[in-house]
Amino acid sequence: MQATSKRREGKASVRVPTFLTAGFRFYFLAAGLYAVFAMLAWTAWLETQQQGGILFAFPDAILPHLWHAHEMIFGYTVAVMAGFFLTAVPNWTGTKEAKAVFVSLSGLLWLSGRIAIWWAGVLDPLLVAIIDLAFVPLLALNILPRLARKSQTRNLVFLFLLSALFTANLLVHLEWIGWTTATAEVGVRLGVLVSAAMIAIVGGRVVPAFTRNALTRAGQTTKLPQSTPWLERAGILSAVLAALAILFPGATAGWVCLLAGAINLARLSGWKGWRTVGSPILWILHLAFFLLGTGYLVYGLALVFGILSEIAALHLLAVGAIGSMTLAMMTRAALGHSGRPLRAPIPIVIAYLGVVSAAIVRTFGTLLFDYFPVMIGSGALWIAAFGIYAFVYFPILTKPRKTAT
Repeated sequence: MQATSKRREGKASVRVPTFLTAGFRFYFLAAGLYAVFAMLAWTAWLETQQQGGILFAFPDAILPHLWHAHEMIFGYTVAVMAGFFLTAVPNWTGTKEAKAVFVSLSGLLWLSGRIAIWWAGVLDPLLVAIIDLAFVPLLALNILPRLARKSQTRNLVFLFLLSALFTANLLVHLEWIGWTTATAEVGVRLGVLVSAAMIAIVGGRVVPAFTRNALTRAGQTTKLPQSTPWLERAGILSAVLAALAILFPGATAGWVCLLAGAINLARLSGWKGWRTVGSPILWILHLAFFLLGTGYLVYGLALVFGILSEIAALHLLAVGAIGSMTLAMMTRAALGHSGRPLRAPIPIVIAYLGVVSAAIVRTFGTLLFDYFPVMIGSGALWIAAFGIYAFVYFPILTKPRKTAT
């Protein structure tokens, strides 16, 4: 009897930190902190370049701008995706959330990938690739059995997009290893457009649904958001085709992006975004989807007609659509899944505006100002936005779920 009691006491003494108990907790926290950390490194490097000095050197095998792009996509954005899928898929399928062991081990793998990239100058590039590339397949292996058991056919598109995201990262690493030439730039662009396609799908589900639910709770039963089935399918298909088209040179991808922009803005027009003005946690979703549509249009114009720099235009999708939608989803999901009211406090509203401003400055700033001030200014806005998010949400993500009193 005494031995049994001691064993129980021993088990009870092993406490898992709260931030490891759910996928959204670890990955939304890690994503927010890494968004600040990685951008600080990039802007610090830019500042020293502007001053003609060297603060630190990026890995020899990796060009600085590719390091920056890689870590924003395959470091930050992928972390947000992991937090989203590990939370959403169990909800879709009625299965249990990933256990703390999986969250811990997968989180360690994600972190190992970041460390490997940072130390790529002294590590074997093949080893760096193996470590960094392992994360997305591990995430997919967690998702696939759940979707297969519950016949979630329409959600299998996410596995296709995760495969495309893995391919994008592979293209980057193949060049860094030295096995290919000129594939890293393609991989980066594919990563951005695959992430944008994810937003076209997820945003098309949650933006009108969340808006409809909020308006209904407020007693408004007329003029609710509407989604047209064929338009929804066309918006998703065009976004996926835009990602695939970027693999081919020429204006083809530009025309597909123009089509994707027009269709997805048409989708957004039926979701009654103007009725969410008084609710920041809702209007940021509409604004992020608007940046998705306009981002496709601006990027398409850059590719087809040379209007605006192609790199600058790509940032309206990368910083604007992806940055603002990921921030919007993290702030909302963290509140909902931790038992807190779905209200964005004033600092988070400032963070929303900060990341949108960062996108506008990065995309259009060089039309009026010199390169370095624009890059550093945009980076500072991003850092401020995600610094606010990390500060406000750290206790939310690291403390137990609130219970009704």
